[in-house]
Amino acid sequence: MEFSSHSRVWIYQADHELSDAEAMQIQVLLDNFTTGWTAHNNQLKAAAQIRYNRFLILIVDESQAGASGCSIDKSVNFMKQLEQQFGINLFDRFNLAYREGEEILSANRDEFEELLKQGQITADTIVFNNLVKDVTELQTRWEIPFKDSWHMQLFGDLVVS
Repeated sequence: MEFSSHSRVWIYQADHELSDAEAMQIQVLLDNFTTGWTAHNNQLKAAAQIRYNRFLILIVDESQAGASGCSIDKSVNFMKQLEQQFGINLFDRFNLAYREGEEILSANRDEFEELLKQGQITADTIVFNNLVKDVTELQTRWEIPFKDSWHMQLFGDLVVS
């Protein structure tokens, strides 16, 4: 399915890497959800994908029908069901993901601060900006160096130069 570059995006980050089996099961559930996802009885042009067995991404092309408060609530409730079913946390905004070589790791806020102080996370470490709003930002602003991310505002004074 083709999506406009302005299609809305929501990223949910699991608190740990999913197994391949879990990711496949969740992808089936995501596909079923997006197929039936509606806003005010209008079918949404929506899709979902899992990246790196850690990030659940919902995409809605609002050129046909916009995601309303009710439809967004449905998606949040669906994600909460996935949390319970698979024993994962998708709503911890301070579970921060970053790259270490090819590996994707995550740390809670305190651990992240400690990694910064130790110089294990630097200004050039790739972090994941799960606040991106649309497909264009997903493609260009999701995986970015720490120094270019919102993380810098929160933790910039801890960066070891």
